[in-house]
Amino acid sequence: MAIAIELIVGDPVSRWHPVALLGRALSWLVDRAPGEYGRAQLIYGGLAVGVSLGAIVVASALLLHGLDQLAPLAGILVGGALLKASLSYRQLEREALGVATEIAEGRLVAARSALRALVSRDTGDLSEELAASAAVESLAENLCDSVIAPLCFFLVGGVPAALAYRAVNTWDAMVGYHGRYEYLGRVAARLDDLANWVPSRLTAGLLMVAAGLARADVQGALATLRSDRGQTESPNAGWPMAAMAGALGVRLEKPGHYSLGAGLGSCTAQDVARSARISRVAVGLAAAAALGVTIAWPRM
Repeated sequence: MAIAIELIVGDPVSRWHPVALLGRALSWLVDRAPGEYGRAQLIYGGLAVGVSLGAIVVASALLLHGLDQLAPLAGILVGGALLKASLSYRQLEREALGVATEIAEGRLVAARSALRALVSRDTGDLSEELAASAAVESLAENLCDSVIAPLCFFLVGGVPAALAYRAVNTWDAMVGYHGRYEYLGRVAARLDDLANWVPSRLTAGLLMVAAGLARADVQGALATLRSDRGQTESPNAGWPMAAMAGALGVRLEKPGHYSLGAGLGSCTAQDVARSARISRVAVGLAAAAALGVTIAWPRM
């Protein structure tokens, strides 16, 4: 049910979307963090993450258990809707293809602007190649965050686990990086790294299988994955991105940080569209696998 809603409806843009509500709740916690950098922020950040995750898991588990006892169909419907809140692929693909369209039609400034919905890097001076690369990188990396990882956690711990993963990922997106939130976001960043360790590697494997089905370069995906997966600062992001770079036969580069597939061709708008086709096949494979496991081993 959750996968069907995602594929048919996608992500409605609304301030009442569960992830938007979660973001506002986490922002409220962030705004009340200690002002001084260091141990106080580190402790506060750890407690805030722990309390918020505990509240999400307990509340969702109690809600679904109660509904299952009163009206099983209602439990399934609500469970499917909550699981859908942890998934987001159509919007990701739409944004990436929008960037590709702007590049293909010669509107580089508009492409740079559209990229801000996908990446946190400064896009103001990106060339066409680097703009296309950023779109492909975001599609590959977020395939893990937005589809594969939530499904993995659902299969292990049901809807509460999938929602907990989405909360960790949202925490990391908000504060889990260097700079202003160096200490406040450290626990969230480490938890996100841990949570994505297995899913990121599964995503890379799915992308290689999908590359074969989409008639892309499977051997190139494997070769680039082996050689370049460790180039990124994140222990996980390099896996799906390197697999995608090799499958497309292009170089994915963030200047000053990494170059995946060095020596391969330049990334173009057409490659963004090709990466979307490969990602779509990978989503289909993941959905089929998750459905099969769910039928064999029901979870709520």
